Amino acid sequence: MAKTLKLIFFLLIPFLSNAQQISVDGYFMQDSAKLGERVGYVLKATYPQSSQLIFPDSTFDFSPLVLLEKKTFISYTQDSVTQDSTIYYLSNFSLDPSSFLTLPVYELARYDSVVHYPLEAELKLKFTLDSIPEELVFQENNIYQPLEKSLNWIIIGIILGGILLLLGALYFLFADKVQEYWKERREKRRWAQFEKRWKTQTALLSESPSIGAADEVIGLWKGYMESITKLPVREWTSSEIGERMDNPEIFKALRAIDLIIYAGESSKSEEATTYLLEVAREKYQEKQTKIKHERAAV
Repeated sequence: MAKTLKLIFFLLIPFLSNAQQISVDGYFMQDSAKLGERVGYVLKATYPQSSQLIFPDSTFDFSPLVLLEKKTFISYTQDSVTQDSTIYYLSNFSLDPSSFLTLPVYELARYDSVVHYPLEAELKLKFTLDSIPEELVFQENNIYQPLEKSLNWIIIGIILGGILLLLGALYFLFADKVQEYWKERREKRRWAQFEKRWKTQTALLSESPSIGAADEVIGLWKGYMESITKLPVREWTSSEIGERMDNPEIFKALRAIDLIIYAGESSKSEEATTYLLEVAREKYQEKQTKIKHERAAV
């Protein structure tokens, strides 16, 4: 029996000596704090260099306090003795006059761990009001402060939605008419530009007949006729144009201008250009009449 007790004693000596060498201390950096105020709690541990200690992390339950931040410091070792310290920044939301806290420090052993606790640290609740008077005294103030008028976004949203709905309805009802109106205006503008250029080019052709001037006049007329009839007039010859448009006079007029290009004759150029202008005007008027009928039918 004595040998057994002696064996147990020798086995416990390392643990007892190690426990005696580990020192844990914890305290608040101030003795009192207001409700919700940030307070620092310092946790220190002094232990042999061969030991391994772990401080609590954010998963620990700090009730009745709430953890805000944890600040750790580098370990300091001297003469095989290590010192560790951590500051836990906490807030107290308890209405109790005093709150108490003690944080464990875990010593890792081979098959288990040993928990070391410092003494409980007390944090008193600091009240903002020392006392409440029995009768409240109101301060007189008859100066009115201007109030900023905030925008009522709901009403603005309803108004904008109504405007968009109205515009959508108007577009649905009058979109075709508006398109026909702009088509008519576009044709008028195109005709005015063509007529102005035609008068300029035919005047140059009459004053000084040349192959370049004659070619410019024919190209201008073909381009306008192609745009208004949607036919490939530029690709057709003079005879093909007269045949496709079922108008032999067009062929004669174009041929009169072609003679300037190929034969140098210019005697009938003015008569031919006048007729071609009338043909273009006739096609323009037909297009305008068609657009008006389409707009009236919408």
